[in-house]
Amino acid sequence: MENWIKIFDAESPVRAEIVKGVLEAHGIGAVILNKKESAYKIHGYYEVMVQNENSSNATKIIENEITF
Repeated sequence: MENWIKIFDAESPVRAEIVKGVLEAHGIGAVILNKKESAYKIHGYYEVMVQNENSSNATKIIENEITF
């Protein structure tokens, strides 16, 4: 994942999926990395990652179109 950058993180997998879905609707490929501790699933978060060349557009979309 050398060419990928984190643009969003959340404790909720639902929020991460919403961000991923909105980005994909705009033609930006995104992946979610699960950074939750696997034994207890109470510590950690989910990261939404995009390729470096899409990071500027993805950040603008998140700021302008997504509210929680």
